[in-house]
Order: sequence, then C-alpha cells, then structure tokens
Amino acid sequence: MRHFEVGKSDGHGRGLRWPLVFLIMLSGPCLADLPDTIERILPGIVGVGTVQKMRRPSAKLVGTGFVVGDGRHVITNAHVIPKEINTAKLEYLAVFTGKDNNPKARQAVKVEVDAAHDLVLLRFEGKPLPALSLGQSSRVREGEEYAFTGFPVGTIFGLNPVTHRGIISAITPVALQPNSTSQLDSAQIRRLRYPYSVFQLDATAYPGNSGSPLYHPETGAVVGIVNMVFVKEGRENVLAKPSGISYAIPAMYARKLLEKAGVSQ
Repeated sequence: MRHFEVGKSDGHGRGLRWPLVFLIMLSGPCLADLPDTIERILPGIVGVGTVQKMRRPSAKLVGTGFVVGDGRHVITNAHVIPKEINTAKLEYLAVFTGKDNNPKARQAVKVEVDAAHDLVLLRFEGKPLPALSLGQSSRVREGEEYAFTGFPVGTIFGLNPVTHRGIISAITPVALQPNSTSQLDSAQIRRLRYPYSVFQLDATAYPGNSGSPLYHPETGAVVGIVNMVFVKEGRENVLAKPSGISYAIPAMYARKLLEKAGVSQ
C-alpha cells in the first residue's frame, strides 16, 4: 500500500505516515450525489395504469410505482388501482416502462393489498427490471433531506419521470382529530382507530406522484411511498387549497407487505 506524509513530526525528523485508505475512512463514506442516484434508480421506477386497445389513448397512466424484490414486483398506492377493470373489453392492469412518447406496457396482476396503509404489491410479466432497495424508515428524522421521482402529470408530455427534493418537515399522525364527531367519515374513523405516523414533506407532489419512491439522495434506499390522496383525505379535508405539502407512507409497511406475500427483498 502506498503512503504519504501528513501531520507533525514523530520527534525524529520524520513525518507521520498514514495509509491513504485510513484517511478516506476518516472522511466518511464516498456516496454518489443525487444526479448519479437518479440515473441509477430510474430503470426501476414505473408508471401504473391500464391498457385497453380500443380506447384512445389506449394507455391510461394514473400513478407511479417502483420495482422491488426479484425485479418482477412493483409497490404502489392501493388507491391507484382502478376498482373495476373492464375485462370484457380486454382492459388490463399494466406497468409502463420506457421514456418519452413510446412507453411499453407490461400486463400486471395484484398479488397482495394492505388497505390500512394504502399499499399494493403487483407482479408484472416479462424480463426483470432493476429493483430498488428498501431502507430503514424507522431511522428517518425530521429535518433530513430526501427525494422522490414519479410521473406527476401522467403521460401528457410523454412518459418522463420528474424528481422533487425536500426535507422531512414532520413525522405526524395519518389522521387529524376533528373538532367534533360530526366531521368524521368512515375512512377517518378507521384511521383514528388504527393510528400510525407518516412523513410530511415540504415538497409539492401531484396525484400522478402517488406511489413514487421517497429515497435517500445518496444511497437510493427507499424510506417511504408518496401518497397524494389517502393521507390528505384524513389530514387536510378542512383546508380549501393546501399547497407545498406532501406525505409519504413509511417503507416499513412495504417491507411487511413483501414478507406477507413471500417475496424476498
């Protein structure tokens, strides 16, 4: 191993010599920055929607998802999946890959649903895609910076992913306690009965971002799943025009969903 001299003399007129590797270890891990991370994980971020050949346009993108496990499974929000698919007219659930105006659709099926945390696991056909890794969402702290990538405007401008960056502004309950019981609906009652915390972000997301991975900007590890409908219904239905606030479901629930489905991580 090559060495170089740093520091004070050792008392015999010789500079102290330390291994270069040791100095690099002292300076912390060498991690990629956000542009490199985006480039690395983009192949594992997909659109989610339906395809019906006789429809114009035939592809309908309604949300975002990301590849996990063996490269043939996708995590997204459960509310992204249509309640009914017109199989009589050959409509099918699909994930979309590719870019710009030439998206490729792969038929998909639901494998497992976690309605309480608005998550669903899909399996798609064809060649595996690069899977994103799940991080430890229990270690996320307020004030930390993260990024999320998805399709906020669907396919209006083609299948082009968009990345936003923001801090965890709060770790907060999924539902707010209303001033009176008359303000409660059945969905809010369920959330108050089984409470859990979500990540509040100071970044703007849009309905098409539902299901986007919230990830560490250097490692790419997913710590949350962006949610633009389920959480807002419970927290912000009293606000006329909320803006600049988004939420994400902690990735620990995605990990549990994979375990329940028997999908290795």
